[in-house]
Amino acid sequence: MEVIGFVDKYDPNKHHRHTIRLSGWDYRGPGYYFVTICTHQRHSLFDDVDFQDIAAQALARIPEQNHARHVRLDEWVVMPNHIHVILEFIAYPILANTAPPDGTFANALVGSLGMVVGRYKTAVTTRINHLRRTSGTKVWQQGYYDRIIRNDRELQATRQYVVNNPARWAEDRDNLDNLLTKMTHHL
Repeated sequence: MEVIGFVDKYDPNKHHRHTIRLSGWDYRGPGYYFVTICTHQRHSLFDDVDFQDIAAQALARIPEQNHARHVRLDEWVVMPNHIHVILEFIAYPILANTAPPDGTFANALVGSLGMVVGRYKTAVTTRINHLRRTSGTKVWQQGYYDRIIRNDRELQATRQYVVNNPARWAEDRDNLDNLLTKMTHHL
């Protein structure tokens, strides 16, 4: 029997995502984090200069946000269908006035990498959808890829990867395929 257009209903025993997060690591704590966020269905949304500016400006404003005053931007790049950013958490977050509004990001700890990335994605989505007049349209894929940078050699190599990413755009699809197999949902 052939069923066309059939989609299985969600079954938590079959459909689940495995975390790649480091067990026992406090993702609010000091350190360098390499983050990759892909656009919804990997559309080249940021080929549009206005949308690229929105993504870049929102990145630049991360350390100004109450929930991320303990965060510094290191290297970053906005590519046509993804962003790479190295975030340095310089201290544990100050918890005053940083509670998530109205239960959003309910699973993310205040000041954590998940909170910072989630709010960034929301800010970019809100501004792009306002500009496009497309309220509720997805801008990003669910989740993101992150890696804790563990030493200076790895930090230098990751910085170089980010800086060289635009020159490697033609071969980048293969790199993204490898990253996406590791992606996990972080709230």
